[in-house]
Amino acid sequence: MSTVWERIGARGDVSARRARTYGLIFLGVGLLIFLLFARGATADQATTFVLTPSGESQALPVPDLSVPSLTVLYGFALVCVFVGGWQLARGFRRVNLALGGVAVLFVLAFLTWAARDRSMNLTGLLSSALLRSVPIALAGLSGVLCERCAVINIAIEGMMLTGAFIAALMGSVAANIWEWPSWAALLFGLASALAAGALLGLLLAVLAVRFKVDQIIAGTAINILAVGITSFLSARILAEFQYLNNPGIFPRFSIPLLSKIPIIGPVFFEQNGLVYALFVLLIVTHVMLFYTRWGLRTRAVGEHPRAADTLGINVFRTRYINVTLGGMVAGLGGAFLVLGSVGRFDELMTAGKGFIGLAAMIFGKWMPFGAFGAALIFGFADALQTKLAILEVPIASQFLLMAPYLVTMVVLAGVVGEAVPPAADGQPYEKQ
Repeated sequence: MSTVWERIGARGDVSARRARTYGLIFLGVGLLIFLLFARGATADQATTFVLTPSGESQALPVPDLSVPSLTVLYGFALVCVFVGGWQLARGFRRVNLALGGVAVLFVLAFLTWAARDRSMNLTGLLSSALLRSVPIALAGLSGVLCERCAVINIAIEGMMLTGAFIAALMGSVAANIWEWPSWAALLFGLASALAAGALLGLLLAVLAVRFKVDQIIAGTAINILAVGITSFLSARILAEFQYLNNPGIFPRFSIPLLSKIPIIGPVFFEQNGLVYALFVLLIVTHVMLFYTRWGLRTRAVGEHPRAADTLGINVFRTRYINVTLGGMVAGLGGAFLVLGSVGRFDELMTAGKGFIGLAAMIFGKWMPFGAFGAALIFGFADALQTKLAILEVPIASQFLLMAPYLVTMVVLAGVVGEAVPPAADGQPYEKQ
């Protein structure tokens, strides 16, 4: 039987060099854990992880987990060094799993060091990470829908920003002027955001498909348009009439039985309706893309539009539909920022989440659940910087604010050369 290294060598020097680089990275992570964290801890320090969420929760209570900080940090460092040595000596069959495991160990080591002689509510941190990952996951899902049919959607940021503004404005009008019931006003604001996202998606489709404008330029133009319009209207309308920027938020509700599961229950099953909508949308999109005729046609248009056209698939119509649906999903992401989180619109409140969503899509290899998994990483980095500020960790606040974007760059640097987009991605189609 051939070893992993022999199979890697058979694939070429690039794969072998990348595999050795992973091994060196694993060794480096172990060294960093020792130098940055273990050396800053003492033998008498302990870290306590609180596993029961604060406030009202239906989850079964779980005792807090208290561990000796220094011993755990040494253990994490040794495991990473061992994994790195194994990768250099023999290689892992699935190096991505090893990379994920080492990343988890590094994060756990960091948390152990940051909360030494203190306590950290781990369940609360994970719940916050999920909430912060929702708009990024929706942005990534929007990108998946568009790029699977070979249309690059750089305009996700603008679609989300417009969706957030429309959700705040129309939800506030329905609640505070028309005096609709709260649930009806929230649904009206949500529907308005979906419609706004659909219109911008249709605009992108017209520019990219009908007029064959460069897709990057078209998306950038839509972003600039969205920033300008929402900033102007926010300053002229929402800032002056505060009752037009108060739509309320969707309430949280627990799913029976599932919400009682320790740790997992409070994180996934005690959320608001828009979080559950994301879960449903992920399942539906995955099934539609890979188990239906529509999904087969979409993937065919993204990989080889000429062959798809020869078989009778309407390439233009498929792209129009998918990009419009992608715009609706991006509008849903913007609506979540208002109706599922803060309850008001602020200028530039998306803060680059649309672009981070594109990074999540690439890291997730253009797969719905892959994009969601990557979004959880970015959401965790975002939630972590807030938690560390509360713990008064001796790290400059500017670096903590940079954390989500630094993670974005690191992730993209790690997947360049491995993630393969649809073959026709970004290419206009000329019917002959």
